Amino acid sequence: MTDRHETESDASSWHKLDELPDEGRVQTVVVDGRPLAVTRCAGRLGALDNHCPHQGGPLGEGSIENGWLRCPWHGYDYNPTTGRPPEGFDDAPVSYEVEEREDGAYVALPQKTERPRSVSDVMVETLVSWGVDTVFGMVGHSNLGFADAVRRAEERGEMRYIGIRHEGAGSFAASAYGKLTGRPAICLGIAGPGSTNMLTGLYDAHLDGAPVLAVSGQVPSTVLGRGAFQDVDLSAVFSDVALSTVTVHAGSDHAELTGKAVKHAVDGRGVAHLVLPDEVQDQPSDAPAGTPTGRQAARTVAPPAAELEAALERLRSAARPVIVAGDGARAAQREVTALAERLGAPVLTTFRAKGLVPDHHPLGAGVLGRSGTPVASWLMNEADLLLVVGASFSNHTGIAPYKPIIQIDDTPEAIGRFTSVDVGLLGDATVTLTSLLDRLGDTVKATDQREDVAARWAIWRAEKARRAMDDRGQGLSSAAVFEALTRHCPTDAVMTVDVGNHAYSFGRYFESSGQPVLMSGYLGSIGFGYPAAMGAWAAVPDRPIVAVTGDGGFGQYLAEVTTAVQHGIPVKHVLLDNRSLGKISKEQLAGDLPVWNTSLVNPDFAEYARSCGAVGLTARTAAELDHAMGELFAADGPALLHLHTDPVLV
Repeated sequence: MTDRHETESDASSWHKLDELPDEGRVQTVVVDGRPLAVTRCAGRLGALDNHCPHQGGPLGEGSIENGWLRCPWHGYDYNPTTGRPPEGFDDAPVSYEVEEREDGAYVALPQKTERPRSVSDVMVETLVSWGVDTVFGMVGHSNLGFADAVRRAEERGEMRYIGIRHEGAGSFAASAYGKLTGRPAICLGIAGPGSTNMLTGLYDAHLDGAPVLAVSGQVPSTVLGRGAFQDVDLSAVFSDVALSTVTVHAGSDHAELTGKAVKHAVDGRGVAHLVLPDEVQDQPSDAPAGTPTGRQAARTVAPPAAELEAALERLRSAARPVIVAGDGARAAQREVTALAERLGAPVLTTFRAKGLVPDHHPLGAGVLGRSGTPVASWLMNEADLLLVVGASFSNHTGIAPYKPIIQIDDTPEAIGRFTSVDVGLLGDATVTLTSLLDRLGDTVKATDQREDVAARWAIWRAEKARRAMDDRGQGLSSAAVFEALTRHCPTDAVMTVDVGNHAYSFGRYFESSGQPVLMSGYLGSIGFGYPAAMGAWAAVPDRPIVAVTGDGGFGQYLAEVTTAVQHGIPVKHVLLDNRSLGKISKEQLAGDLPVWNTSLVNPDFAEYARSCGAVGLTARTAAELDHAMGELFAADGPALLHLHTDPVLV
């Protein structure tokens, strides 16, 4: 506190009490980082340890009745100045000497002892050794020991903790981090609801193959399985979403279980889950931290020579080959482009791989499928061979199964998963494409399709320009929004996209300069966009981060604007507000159903952003759009552009 005097023995120190209770009252006062129950009764001051010795109840929140301090949790009485209980009992809280002086009241507290290294420290040091450096979480009563170890690691500059407002946002952020980097971040929750709240974001990671480490606090082992408060069998709950779910016990090899969890997440490209009972987290430990030395191997495997030669024969003889690149080809961007240029073959991407080849590249044909361009679909229809790299063949992408197909993927189960292929190449995309390029030779029959790509883009851009001019007087058209975003978005940005009509329009109209796009691919979870932007920032804090969402998705996690403000996360948020769940309205109409219960009551999102401490901007008309988009990207810190859009002009 403000003043401090050493006692003669130097075993304790005097600290001034800046707050004092009135007569007959008790209150909690934090002194030197320690909570005390400070009392005044019959004119005397007392200072007791704030924890009731029975259940740990906060004595400072109790009351003084008939000269006794009563515990607020179970009604047990103590002398308010000495802490002694009624005669015949010896279970007293610790009391501290108090002196009232001319300049105020002082309490003598023993010197702080350094907290011993704990199981949590071993685990966190192991995580750091394995390269895990980011935690998205909420600190709560059943994960305090682990959280404090993270705090110490953050003070050492080894970890970064981002406190979110909802555990679901934390798991979405961790999923986005894993999608962008291939490395796991941690999402942290307490027992019971704090952990179950993480499930949706973890399923997103599970289905999209993103490494994530989920850490759950748990009730003490002594009451586990007995119906205690927040007692949930978390391993059972997480058994479907996680590659592994392990409870860390007092006698466990804590470093080994932690390192193995990271290995599971990275090797399996999915979720690993650790459950930490409350009492285990603070258990003293002098065990060494684990390291990844000798525990990992390179994944850059090559396909067998016979299959490679079969693929080469088809590539050499194809007249109009087309490359379809999925998210699994991102690390092979250079090789995809080189092979495309060698063959004169257009590159179509899945939505998740949007931007892998920029749309202004002479062979870049944009996104294929429901969220795609007529450029891509026309070129696929004209193709006589599809080379599919790192794509899942999702029904939303619509890769033509009736075309001859060469498929490249590094997981056996992905080859021919939905439809048979002519040649399946099991191998790393970079290694496999390099081998194809090196052995292709000069005897290829492929026609250079650059002129076709340019012609189809000219047709589509003319149509986009007409749509951008559409105006029914009920808000902006999506084509106009994404034309403006195309011009203003930094070329080195990372973009996150939510689920809804705006996402289809983004895939269709936004012309990428190579910006990677993160989305909830196979789960298709609304609400992903804004938390994912926070995860992307944590992964690449030196790059611009752009979130594109609708009003429906943003409404689920709009409190995370305060997280962005608190941690200085400069998300540039493009929010399309059509006052409805527009995609669902379209589906109701398509099913010959009346539009029902899809309208939304929304706040002024720009004003909301300003109330949170962010920049809030608005555009309602085409005349306002360009200036507002420019202001968004010129703003410092987190900023939101509230765009009032026409629900029909998508």
